[in-house]
Amino acid sequence: MKRRGRPGLAVAMGSAVAALLVFYCALSGSQVLRAIAFYSPWRIEQQLYKLDVGWPKHPEYFTGQTFCVAVDPLHDLVYVAQRGTNVPKVLVFSDEGNFLHAWNSTVEMPHGIFAVSTSTDTSIWITDVGSGEYGHTVKQYSPSGKLIQILGTQGKAGSGLNPLQFDQPAEIFVEQTGEIYIVDGDGGMNNRLFKLSTDFQEIWLRGENGTGAGQFKIPHSVTVDSVGRVWVADRGNKRIQVFDKVTGEWLGSWSSCFLEDGPSSVRLTTNEKYLIVAQLNINRVSVLAAPPIGSIGDCHVVNTIQLADEVKPHLVDVNVKTGAIYVAEIGAQQVQKYVPLN
Repeated sequence: MKRRGRPGLAVAMGSAVAALLVFYCALSGSQVLRAIAFYSPWRIEQQLYKLDVGWPKHPEYFTGQTFCVAVDPLHDLVYVAQRGTNVPKVLVFSDEGNFLHAWNSTVEMPHGIFAVSTSTDTSIWITDVGSGEYGHTVKQYSPSGKLIQILGTQGKAGSGLNPLQFDQPAEIFVEQTGEIYIVDGDGGMNNRLFKLSTDFQEIWLRGENGTGAGQFKIPHSVTVDSVGRVWVADRGNKRIQVFDKVTGEWLGSWSSCFLEDGPSSVRLTTNEKYLIVAQLNINRVSVLAAPPIGSIGDCHVVNTIQLADEVKPHLVDVNVKTGAIYVAEIGAQQVQKYVPLN
């Protein structure tokens, strides 16, 4: 006997589909994409992070524009770099939020900061976009602020490779092996991604100004995952681009998540299940699904943290030990800490 369907259910489903089609037809192209993202099966509606309102314990130490933040999970320290006249450029807090000390050595206009720590050594790297005698450089410091190494030609913007030159280098990421990745081009003449060896020699270089695959318009942030992919926030092109860390080969890009605003920062969560992305102009921190090894696939927004107007989240970092997210906000002139709820 032929099994009959349930006509009432079929009519209801047909009506629902028809209504959804009418809804989408009334929207513009970009609105449709945003609507589809909103109804994405990837999306998790419950809150994934909550604001730690007690961090830091003494926010009055933020006296300038807080451009960047770096976490040293091995020693439970948080480094914040800020800009301003007659203000300490680097503030050091404990992970609990206590202010420890500050330093100001040879830092002009910090843009990005990164902490790399092993059982025997800790370094703090800062990209400096100033136009004075210390600018257009990437510098390595001890935790107390002693200058160890300068990459680039101090006070001189350029595109040269020998000697190495930068023009407003945006951010640096250093692996535990000591290999270095630098995005060079916060609005200057360069739009490049470098990989350098432990002795600061070029391994590969990718990028030029443009909108094509492997080209950049303000490469603003960089991070590396455990399966050998380099993730770059290509802010001006409103996309994230991905490269092979060994060869520099272009692996793909995401743009559908960034119709409203380009990504200004990119970091991975501890388990590498998610990417944490700041979007400065819409005051948002987005949580994106990070693909496992293989094809990067499509971009999927899992969750968002919507900040107040004019907060302007610039760069973020993640404590790989606790999972906490730290957001440097140049509009609010503060760093905020968000802790995972699970």
